[in-house]
Amino acid sequence: MKNFINKTILAALSIFAAATPVLAQSFIPEGTWRGVFHQANGTEVPFNFEVKGKTTATGKIYLLNGDEHFETGQISQKGDSLFVPFDQFDNEFALKIGDKQLSGVLRKKDRSGRATPVDATFGETFRFADNGEKPTADISGTYDVVFKSRGDGDGEKKVGLFKQKGSKLYATFLSITGDSRFLEGVVQGNKFYLSSFIGSSAGYYTGTFDASGQLTGSSGGQQFTATKNAAAALPDPYKLTYLKDGYTSFDFSLPDVEGNKVSLKDEKFKNKVVIVTIGGTWCPNCIDEAGFVAPWYKKNKSRGVEVVGVQFERKTDAAYVKTAMENFKKRFGIEYTEVFGGLADKKAVAASFPALNTFLSFPTILFIDKKGNVAKIYTGFTGPATGIYYKQFIKEFNDEVDHLLKEDVASSSTAVATSTGGTR
Repeated sequence: MKNFINKTILAALSIFAAATPVLAQSFIPEGTWRGVFHQANGTEVPFNFEVKGKTTATGKIYLLNGDEHFETGQISQKGDSLFVPFDQFDNEFALKIGDKQLSGVLRKKDRSGRATPVDATFGETFRFADNGEKPTADISGTYDVVFKSRGDGDGEKKVGLFKQKGSKLYATFLSITGDSRFLEGVVQGNKFYLSSFIGSSAGYYTGTFDASGQLTGSSGGQQFTATKNAAAALPDPYKLTYLKDGYTSFDFSLPDVEGNKVSLKDEKFKNKVVIVTIGGTWCPNCIDEAGFVAPWYKKNKSRGVEVVGVQFERKTDAAYVKTAMENFKKRFGIEYTEVFGGLADKKAVAASFPALNTFLSFPTILFIDKKGNVAKIYTGFTGPATGIYYKQFIKEFNDEVDHLLKEDVASSSTAVATSTGGTR
């Protein structure tokens, strides 16, 4: 009888436990935090983030850079340890929770490579500490910039965009492959400091300026000089990548995440204007591109337009690729076709697409008309951090699609009859 009673009590407790909801763990304080990376060379790189939500189940963390609030992955907690994933970059924070303090590392999810120590303090809203020095000048403007590594010859030409508000500084650098996204920092005396972080390695720029407005600085082992020039410009992004002589069209046969082969000759793409984006889920500028293209496609797909994203990844095993591409699709609400191109190596990409004269940048965008001919190719991506340059890109993008739709419709009565959406 005693054993029977004990079994009955245990069974009842089991039922009660199953029926009782598991309470979510308490979370770190809501609000703004200031983090600091402690790099191997002794440099301290600050960044800011915002916490929203009171439990790990509902909590979200947003990385703050200029006007951007960049959401991290799904947070988890084990005891006094907090884990914050950055899925696009295969990274994570592993942090010990203290009293309004966090300390730990930024590391690869698979624990490979070197981890970077990091700590964070709740309630600190500044980025770089105020040393009391007022700026000696306003360095706002557009600049011709040259970045050089040791033995780099002429270096790499970029365009710098600086906007100063009091002692606060916002900037980005444009290159033929894209831009450095949102940089935020401060001007103190004749010195400036900029940083950024969205889950990959932290960006950090520091420099000085003289009475003439010339900037001299460094970032990641590179030195740079910048000269103010309102007309500063890069080579035309539509003339860097093009089809080799003898080619007019572009095609491929590549698998989606389920292993099904996709070709531009498929019925889905016939008599459609097709946008092909060549990128990777790990690429910051590709993230910006998807942030534009995904909602654009939802609004325009009924017009007879299709988009294909060709993703080149850091690893090629099927499980990794499937996870990376599905995470990317979910994050941006992607409804267009995505395929796997192979390993993220520019030479490999060029070899995969022999019609192209070269491959310079993740991402690269191809505009293909309804007849399957390549109309234009845009190298790189000019993202939202570039302001008017981004607006110009969006205008050019829409103008080109409008032109291709109208061109095919106007070319013949047959095109009008067979088109699935050539007019608005």
